[in-house]
Amino acid sequence: MRVDYNIRDKFNFEIFFSAIILISIGIIAIYSATINRTDVQANFERQVLWGCIAIIIFFITYSLPPNLFKSLSITTYLFSLLVLILVLFFGRKISGAKSWLFFGPIGFQPSEFAKIGTILALALFLSKKWVDVDSFKHIALYLIIGLIPVGLILLEPDVGTSLTFFAIILTMIFWKGISLFSLFVVLSPPFIAISSLFGINYFLGALALIAIALFLFKKDIFFSASIFAVNLGAGFFTDYVYNALSPHQQKRIQSFLDPMSDPLGAGYNTIQTKVAIGSGGFWGKGFLAGSQTGLQFIPQQWTDFIYSVIGEEFGFLGSIILLMVFLYLLTNILKIAYHSKDEFFSLTAIGILTVYFVHLIINVGMTIGLLPVIGIPLPFVSYGGSSLVANMFMLGIIANIYRTRKYYT
Repeated sequence: MRVDYNIRDKFNFEIFFSAIILISIGIIAIYSATINRTDVQANFERQVLWGCIAIIIFFITYSLPPNLFKSLSITTYLFSLLVLILVLFFGRKISGAKSWLFFGPIGFQPSEFAKIGTILALALFLSKKWVDVDSFKHIALYLIIGLIPVGLILLEPDVGTSLTFFAIILTMIFWKGISLFSLFVVLSPPFIAISSLFGINYFLGALALIAIALFLFKKDIFFSASIFAVNLGAGFFTDYVYNALSPHQQKRIQSFLDPMSDPLGAGYNTIQTKVAIGSGGFWGKGFLAGSQTGLQFIPQQWTDFIYSVIGEEFGFLGSIILLMVFLYLLTNILKIAYHSKDEFFSLTAIGILTVYFVHLIINVGMTIGLLPVIGIPLPFVSYGGSSLVANMFMLGIIANIYRTRKYYT
């Protein structure tokens, strides 16, 4: 009995087997999505191979000394910035974004590993005793660390991945204990930016709300005016970024607002995925029996739209089971973050949790038509070696944190 207790106390079986279940579901769905495509049938074998490699990486990461993550956080962050710069010059453009680096036949997305470097760097900064998250100076330093990789990713341009970084930045500083006003300062520019996408009336209305909030906070007039100016600039900067996007990315945003505005173009995937999921009903059509999947109505269905395969072939029941497994995994990670006695590791766990959660929400949201199509894979499930390896590496960090959660390092 004592041996069993020690094993469970050092290794979290819940998060590991949750990931194994998700990977297995993904492999099954990828097989179904590629079986009738001779040009991509090898993706199934590749995903199985990458799954085995990812599991090995998980156990290696789990076994590493915990202080290694802290000591290498800055090095990892700087290396990730270097690779993000390299992809701008030597990367291969896929789906309108130069976001892939290739070494012979093997390609990977530097942004996947930049998430890890950014999380570790932000956690190291926030865990310093001298950091005050209600200090404007410290907030500015924190945002600089987080926004440098965002800027490089936007140059690719990859708007979808950059949203994950924004979520990481906001969630980690919230977990640190930022005050309501400081949180308002951080959140108001993104609020203005999103509002400006819907037109001038929404933009002006959002600015009015910001002005009212600043009045109610009763801060210094000069400081309040500076915050308002930053928000005003965020709105104009968003318009500049939107105009700088490639035409297909602009059409994705337009099709989100109205999928029927371009039913054979940018809105096509959204319409077809909704048809696929809706046709699955409660029980689904059965494995390999999905017409939308089998007849390849949805391009690249084994990657960003893998959820539609599950919805069509395994129905509402299969979709809910998948989401419940994700919920079980995420709640266990949250518990680990809460119980970790070392602030650096607690913040790191929250950052990783944010990556999984945001990817889940955006991927499922864009598949069922609630969010724009922005090319975000479903963690552990979608086809992709670099994504799977990065996700299992991060889960290995979580398992490592669980192993040492009772100790200060």
